[in-house]
Amino acid sequence: MTSAAGQAPRALTVIPAVGRSTGAAPAVLVLPGGGYAKQADHEAEPVAEWLASLGIHAFVLRYPVAPHRHPAPLATTKQALIWIRDGDHGLNVDPARVGVLGFSAGGHLASTLSVGVLTGDPGLDIDASVPDLSILCYPVISFVDSVHQGSVDNLAGVGATPEVLRELSTELHVTPDAPPAFLWHTADDESVPVSHSLAFAGALSRAGVSVELHVFPNGVHGIGLATGTPGADQWTVLCAAWLHRMGWAV
Repeated sequence: MTSAAGQAPRALTVIPAVGRSTGAAPAVLVLPGGGYAKQADHEAEPVAEWLASLGIHAFVLRYPVAPHRHPAPLATTKQALIWIRDGDHGLNVDPARVGVLGFSAGGHLASTLSVGVLTGDPGLDIDASVPDLSILCYPVISFVDSVHQGSVDNLAGVGATPEVLRELSTELHVTPDAPPAFLWHTADDESVPVSHSLAFAGALSRAGVSVELHVFPNGVHGIGLATGTPGADQWTVLCAAWLHRMGWAV
């Protein structure tokens, strides 16, 4: 492991689990969306506080965005996941239960972790940087089909080669080693089409990976916890039940 891999990433917020009296708790790294141009605050600490209420340690990472390009966001995120697993933060984290949750472009970043996209750094491209489960909320997935052009340009650069775009299209790289996943999207999302979640869920299913997908009829892109959006506002309840079945939530 490189020295960088063992350091605490900057711009990382820690929100400890509540409701657990003894034993190691699972942890989830939260990645806000923002098209690889910014960080959406409503998809950050409020989501971490919800996870903490389920008895899960939550870590919010504000990863590098434009003008930084791939692999900078992925490298920082892998560093964070390794650091959470290593335990230097002082919380009692179960190193075998460290997951990731991402919204929109943060969902794309979470999916690159899940399918093992490489950074080129052998200290970061290790098993410890692959999450044990993923929660993808209206994620950007494909860089070659129904693309979110802002995310593509900000991460890969304007005029990126077809090879780079395929490398960053995570639906093309799912293997049976990918972790279980929970996905949700809205059918009328005009920014990131629901086809992104359908493609990733389909690839997981074909690979024999456990996946749960919810598509709600209505809801604009970027609704976060979706409070006040009928239908989509159930995603946290559904996800909490999934986490409980996975043995993560109290």
